[in-house]
Amino acid sequence: MQDLYSKWLLVSDIDGTLNTKSFKLPENNKTAIQDYVKNGGNFTLCSGRNLQSLSIHYNKLGINTPAIYLNGAGIYDFSDKKIIYENLITPDGEAIILNMLSKYKLAQLTVYSADKLYLVTRKCIYGLVISKLDNLDYMLCRNIKDVPRNIWGKVSFFAPKFVISKIETEFRNEELSGKFECFKTSPYTLEVVNRGVNKGNAVLKLAELLGVEKSNTAAIGDYYNDVDMLKRVEHPVCCGQAPDDIKELSEYVTCHCNDGAVADFINYIKTKYIK
Repeated sequence: MQDLYSKWLLVSDIDGTLNTKSFKLPENNKTAIQDYVKNGGNFTLCSGRNLQSLSIHYNKLGINTPAIYLNGAGIYDFSDKKIIYENLITPDGEAIILNMLSKYKLAQLTVYSADKLYLVTRKCIYGLVISKLDNLDYMLCRNIKDVPRNIWGKVSFFAPKFVISKIETEFRNEELSGKFECFKTSPYTLEVVNRGVNKGNAVLKLAELLGVEKSNTAAIGDYYNDVDMLKRVEHPVCCGQAPDDIKELSEYVTCHCNDGAVADFINYIKTKYIK
């Protein structure tokens, strides 16, 4: 049985998927994960969080499969304490992003590296809230020149809706769409990463590193930032509270995240495919 489990890779989003809407880990999720891993299965997390934030949730689960951070910008092996894959924003990309910040005066920018947040100029309320929620390390950069370079995994713009829409339009034009991937995580926030960076590509990269066939990859998410992941894995699953168009992408819809969606997900894969 352990041989069968080890041939599979199961991946979960964190917020609104692994955890409840009130950011708590349901006990049945933890039990199901630990039972699956004890039987030799590969289970891990895929998140927009950086490593410091991701580790808070990863370490509760008793798992050892490398995890995906910053929406696929990197894969980290917690056992060996090393980055095993990374795709960072290029120096040219950094310059474009900083020019965009200068152009839109109402926007705030948070730069995410693997292990720290950089809150760039002005009062970066969004970045401060994110850092305080998980007690994350951050640096307030009042001058753009103070932002360290060559470590940008992703950036997040925070602004009024109409400004975010304008910034998104610019990043999706013909010139910039060849350099970046971007996606809204709320009506007020737009995340930007290097071209080719997304959760789906990272999950398949991790499967390759583990020697797992694509046909044995499964993932669960709950929102639009999980779409790439659900489209790329062989067995896409979503939580019961997910939007209808996310449900249409999925082969199975679990219970609401508050009731243990990941436990439901694992049970579905085990009973339907791992026999």
